Amino acid sequence: MSLSSVQSTLSTLKSCQADIGACMDMVSDVALGIVEAQGMDNSPALKKLEEMILECSRLDREINCFVESVDEKTAQVRREPPEAMFHLRNSVKERFTELTAGVTDADLQRHSKVVAFRDSVRKYAMQAGQTAAENEEELDEDIAVTQSQTNFIFHICSGVFVKMVNPVKNKKCVHHYDQEAVLEMIKAKHKNKKKFRCPKVGCGNADVQRSDLELDLLMKRMIQNHKRQSGKT
Repeated sequence: MSLSSVQSTLSTLKSCQADIGACMDMVSDVALGIVEAQGMDNSPALKKLEEMILECSRLDREINCFVESVDEKTAQVRREPPEAMFHLRNSVKERFTELTAGVTDADLQRHSKVVAFRDSVRKYAMQAGQTAAENEEELDEDIAVTQSQTNFIFHICSGVFVKMVNPVKNKKCVHHYDQEAVLEMIKAKHKNKKKFRCPKVGCGNADVQRSDLELDLLMKRMIQNHKRQSGKT
Protein backbone atom coordinates (compact mmCIF):
# COMPACT_ATOMS: atom_id res chain seq x y z
CA MET A 1 0.00 0.00 0.00
CA SER A 2 1.45 3.36 -1.07
CA LEU A 3 0.58 6.77 0.36
CA SER A 4 -0.62 7.92 -3.08
CA SER A 5 -3.11 5.04 -3.30
CA VAL A 6 -4.28 5.87 0.21
CA GLN A 7 -4.98 9.49 -0.78
CA SER A 8 -6.82 8.30 -3.90
CA THR A 9 -9.04 6.09 -1.75
CA LEU A 10 -9.77 8.95 0.62
CA SER A 11 -10.71 11.21 -2.30
CA THR A 12 -13.17 8.60 -3.57
CA LEU A 13 -14.68 8.16 -0.12
CA LYS A 14 -15.15 11.89 0.35
CA SER A 15 -16.99 11.96 -2.99
CA CYS A 16 -19.21 9.15 -1.72
CA GLN A 17 -19.81 11.15 1.45
CA ALA A 18 -21.14 14.05 -0.61
CA ASP A 19 -23.49 11.62 -2.37
CA ILE A 20 -24.68 10.32 1.00
CA GLY A 21 -25.49 13.89 2.06
CA ALA A 22 -27.45 14.46 -1.15
CA CYS A 23 -29.31 11.20 -0.57
CA MET A 24 -30.25 12.31 2.95
CA ASP A 25 -31.62 15.56 1.54
CA MET A 26 -33.71 13.61 -0.99
CA VAL A 27 -35.08 11.33 1.74
CA SER A 28 -36.08 14.40 3.73
CA ASP A 29 -37.78 15.94 0.71
CA VAL A 30 -39.77 12.75 0.10
CA ALA A 31 -40.76 12.75 3.77
CA LEU A 32 -42.13 16.29 3.49
CA GLY A 33 -44.11 15.21 0.44
CA ILE A 34 -45.69 12.40 2.48
CA VAL A 35 -46.51 14.78 5.32
CA GLU A 36 -48.05 17.20 2.83
CA ALA A 37 -50.22 14.45 1.35
CA GLN A 38 -51.24 12.80 4.63
CA GLY A 39 -51.15 15.74 7.06
CA MET A 40 -49.47 13.63 9.75
CA ASP A 41 -45.95 12.89 10.95
CA ASN A 42 -46.30 9.33 12.29
CA SER A 43 -47.08 7.20 9.25
CA PRO A 44 -45.28 3.85 8.59
CA ALA A 45 -43.78 5.36 5.42
CA LEU A 46 -42.12 8.10 7.46
CA LYS A 47 -40.76 5.50 9.87
CA LYS A 48 -39.14 3.71 6.92
CA LEU A 49 -37.63 6.97 5.69
CA GLU A 50 -36.30 7.71 9.16
CA GLU A 51 -34.62 4.30 9.19
CA MET A 52 -33.08 5.11 5.80
CA ILE A 53 -31.70 8.45 6.94
CA LEU A 54 -30.26 6.87 10.10
CA GLU A 55 -28.53 4.26 7.94
CA CYS A 56 -27.06 7.10 5.86
CA SER A 57 -25.94 8.71 9.11
CA ARG A 58 -24.16 5.47 10.05
CA LEU A 59 -22.40 5.29 6.67
CA ASP A 60 -21.36 8.92 6.95
CA ARG A 61 -19.97 8.34 10.44
CA GLU A 62 -18.06 5.25 9.29
CA ILE A 63 -16.42 7.26 6.51
CA ASN A 64 -15.42 9.88 9.06
CA CYS A 65 -13.91 7.14 11.23
CA PHE A 66 -12.00 5.69 8.30
CA VAL A 67 -10.65 9.08 7.23
CA GLU A 68 -9.58 9.79 10.81
CA SER A 69 -7.90 6.37 11.03
CA VAL A 70 -6.00 6.88 7.77
CA ASP A 71 -4.92 10.43 8.63
CA GLU A 72 -3.70 9.35 12.03
CA LYS A 73 -1.79 6.27 10.86
CA THR A 74 -0.27 7.78 7.71
CA ALA A 75 1.02 10.68 9.81
CA GLN A 76 2.56 8.11 12.15
CA VAL A 77 4.11 6.15 9.26
CA ARG A 78 5.81 9.26 7.89
CA ARG A 79 7.71 9.59 11.17
CA GLU A 80 8.85 5.94 11.16
CA PRO A 81 11.27 3.85 9.05
CA PRO A 82 10.11 2.89 5.48
CA GLU A 83 9.28 -0.68 6.49
CA ALA A 84 6.43 0.69 8.63
CA MET A 85 4.45 1.02 5.38
CA PHE A 86 4.07 -2.77 5.32
CA HIS A 87 1.94 -2.57 8.47
CA LEU A 88 -0.15 0.44 7.46
CA ARG A 89 -3.15 -1.56 6.23
CA ASN A 90 -3.48 -3.51 9.47
CA SER A 91 -2.88 -0.51 11.71
CA VAL A 92 -5.55 1.48 9.86
CA LYS A 93 -7.96 -1.45 10.11
CA GLU A 94 -7.37 -1.80 13.84
CA ARG A 95 -7.82 1.92 14.47
CA PHE A 96 -10.96 2.00 12.33
CA THR A 97 -12.43 -0.88 14.35
CA GLU A 98 -11.69 0.99 17.58
CA LEU A 99 -13.31 4.20 16.36
CA THR A 100 -16.45 2.57 14.93
CA ALA A 101 -16.91 0.55 18.13
CA GLY A 102 -17.26 3.85 19.96
CA VAL A 103 -20.05 5.11 17.70
CA THR A 104 -23.38 5.00 19.56
CA ASP A 105 -26.99 5.30 18.44
CA ALA A 106 -27.00 8.70 20.08
CA ASP A 107 -24.16 9.79 17.77
CA LEU A 108 -26.22 8.79 14.73
CA GLN A 109 -29.27 10.61 16.09
CA ARG A 110 -27.20 13.80 16.48
CA HIS A 111 -26.20 13.94 12.81
CA SER A 112 -27.19 17.40 11.57
CA LYS A 113 -29.26 16.00 8.70
CA VAL A 114 -31.11 13.57 10.98
CA VAL A 115 -31.94 16.45 13.32
CA ALA A 116 -33.05 18.57 10.34
CA PHE A 117 -35.19 15.68 9.03
CA ARG A 118 -37.13 15.34 12.26
CA ASP A 119 -37.44 19.07 12.80
CA SER A 120 -38.68 19.67 9.25
CA VAL A 121 -41.20 16.82 9.40
CA ARG A 122 -42.54 18.03 12.74
CA LYS A 123 -42.87 21.63 11.60
CA TYR A 124 -44.38 20.70 8.25
CA ALA A 125 -46.94 18.44 9.91
CA MET A 126 -47.96 21.34 12.16
CA GLN A 127 -48.22 23.61 9.14
CA ALA A 128 -50.20 21.07 7.12
CA GLY A 129 -52.81 20.89 9.86
CA GLN A 130 -53.51 24.62 9.76
CA THR A 131 -55.52 26.80 7.43
CA ALA A 132 -53.76 29.09 4.97
CA ALA A 133 -54.42 32.09 7.20
CA GLU A 134 -53.10 30.29 10.25
CA ASN A 135 -50.01 29.21 8.30
CA GLU A 136 -48.98 32.78 7.69
CA GLU A 137 -49.39 33.65 11.36
CA GLU A 138 -47.48 30.60 12.63
CA LEU A 139 -44.56 30.68 10.21
CA ASP A 140 -41.19 31.78 11.43
CA GLU A 141 -41.01 35.57 11.13
CA ASP A 142 -38.04 35.54 8.80
CA ILE A 143 -39.68 33.02 6.46
CA ALA A 144 -43.02 34.83 6.53
CA VAL A 145 -41.42 38.15 5.63
CA THR A 146 -39.47 36.48 2.85
CA GLN A 147 -42.58 34.87 1.39
CA SER A 148 -45.14 37.65 1.71
CA GLN A 149 -43.03 40.72 1.03
CA THR A 150 -40.20 39.65 -1.24
CA ASN A 151 -41.57 36.53 -2.94
CA PHE A 152 -38.66 34.37 -1.73
CA ILE A 153 -36.02 36.87 -2.80
CA PHE A 154 -32.64 36.98 -1.11
CA HIS A 155 -31.03 40.39 -0.63
CA ILE A 156 -27.27 39.96 -1.18
CA CYS A 157 -26.08 43.53 -0.88
CA SER A 158 -27.12 47.05 -1.84
CA GLY A 159 -29.33 46.84 -4.92
CA VAL A 160 -28.60 43.16 -5.59
CA PHE A 161 -31.34 40.55 -5.20
CA VAL A 162 -31.73 36.92 -6.32
CA LYS A 163 -34.60 34.46 -6.04
CA MET A 164 -34.05 31.66 -3.58
CA VAL A 165 -33.80 28.17 -5.08
CA ASN A 166 -31.98 26.20 -2.39
CA PRO A 167 -32.51 28.15 0.84
CA VAL A 168 -29.97 27.78 3.61
CA LYS A 169 -30.32 28.99 7.18
CA ASN A 170 -27.54 30.56 9.19
CA LYS A 171 -27.29 28.56 12.42
CA LYS A 172 -25.93 31.58 14.28
CA CYS A 173 -28.31 34.39 13.32
CA VAL A 174 -31.08 32.14 11.80
CA HIS A 175 -31.41 34.27 8.66
CA HIS A 176 -31.98 32.71 5.26
CA TYR A 177 -30.02 32.96 2.01
CA ASP A 178 -29.92 31.33 -1.41
CA GLN A 179 -27.24 28.63 -1.20
CA GLU A 180 -25.46 29.30 -4.49
CA ALA A 181 -25.54 33.08 -4.10
CA VAL A 182 -24.30 33.20 -0.52
CA LEU A 183 -21.50 30.70 -1.15
CA GLU A 184 -20.30 32.78 -4.09
CA MET A 185 -20.35 35.91 -1.94
CA ILE A 186 -18.45 34.20 0.89
CA LYS A 187 -15.87 32.90 -1.61
CA ALA A 188 -15.45 36.35 -3.17
CA LYS A 189 -15.03 38.05 0.21
CA HIS A 190 -12.52 35.47 1.45
CA LYS A 191 -10.55 35.77 -1.79
CA ASN A 192 -10.09 39.46 -0.96
CA LYS A 193 -9.21 38.64 2.67
CA LYS A 194 -12.51 40.07 3.89
CA LYS A 195 -15.41 38.77 5.96
CA PHE A 196 -18.95 38.34 4.64
CA ARG A 197 -21.51 40.15 6.78
CA CYS A 198 -25.09 38.83 7.00
CA PRO A 199 -27.05 41.01 4.52
CA LYS A 200 -30.17 41.01 6.70
CA VAL A 201 -30.78 44.62 7.70
CA GLY A 202 -29.93 45.15 11.37
CA CYS A 203 -28.17 41.79 11.82
CA GLY A 204 -24.97 41.99 13.83
CA ASN A 205 -23.44 38.82 12.37
CA ALA A 206 -20.32 40.24 10.73
CA ASP A 207 -18.64 36.97 9.77
CA VAL A 208 -20.83 34.43 7.99
CA GLN A 209 -18.94 31.17 7.43
CA ARG A 210 -19.78 28.28 5.10
CA SER A 211 -19.90 25.99 8.15
CA ASP A 212 -22.66 28.18 9.66
CA LEU A 213 -25.08 27.28 6.87
CA GLU A 214 -27.54 24.39 6.70
CA LEU A 215 -30.11 23.54 4.05
CA ASP A 216 -33.62 24.53 5.16
CA LEU A 217 -35.81 21.76 3.75
CA LEU A 218 -39.01 23.25 5.12
CA MET A 219 -38.45 26.55 3.38
CA LYS A 220 -37.39 24.80 0.17
CA ARG A 221 -40.69 22.94 0.20
CA MET A 222 -42.54 26.21 0.68
CA ILE A 223 -40.74 27.71 -2.32
CA GLN A 224 -41.62 24.69 -4.46
CA ASN A 225 -45.28 24.93 -3.43
CA HIS A 226 -45.29 28.66 -4.06
CA LYS A 227 -43.96 28.11 -7.59
CA ARG A 228 -46.58 25.46 -8.31
CA GLN A 229 -49.39 27.70 -7.06
CA SER A 230 -48.05 30.57 -9.15
CA GLY A 231 -47.80 28.42 -12.26
CA LYS A 232 -44.02 28.89 -12.44
CA THR A 233 -42.87 25.29 -12.31
